Amino acid sequence: MDKHITAPITKETARSLHAGDYVYVTGTIYTARDAAHKRMDEALDRGESLPIDIKDQAIYYMGPSPAREGRPIGSAGPTTASRMDKYAPRLLDLGQTVMIGKGKRSQAVIDAVVRNGCVYLAAIGGAGALLSKCIKSSEVIAYEDLGTEAIRKLQVENLPLIVVIDSEGNNLYETAIKEYAKI
Repeated sequence: MDKHITAPITKETARSLHAGDYVYVTGTIYTARDAAHKRMDEALDRGESLPIDIKDQAIYYMGPSPAREGRPIGSAGPTTASRMDKYAPRLLDLGQTVMIGKGKRSQAVIDAVVRNGCVYLAAIGGAGALLSKCIKSSEVIAYEDLGTEAIRKLQVENLPLIVVIDSEGNNLYETAIKEYAKI
């Protein structure tokens, strides 16, 4: 089913999404990859606040290439989500509702998704140039020294994604394999 949703994304909206749904996100999302996640985790360990209000936020695991003239961002494809697995449960427990990346997730992340009523969405790998056309603005808001891995605030319009793991723990990667095996 196709669904159009607005970010920030509430838990109520996240719970309405089901594995296999096509989702088009419009609104504000953030980017963060390995290095930024590590810094956020270290800040939390020190009792400091995060550089963004994590409640109801979507974090896109992406580090863009340089923007071409007249564009807000370069290629904007997803990175492998499992690299954030050791940090994701903590952020979900703090109120993050959506993760966007590609690839499988650990059982600890799946458990945190279910526990918190969140979702994991996949962006299509290899389609970064096309995905960048959905990004209307990009602003570095934290950890500028990390370059492409800095946290960015993005304004997106109809960013096409697929629900991989829904709030009930249904996992499209697992169900798709079973369906393919029947063929």
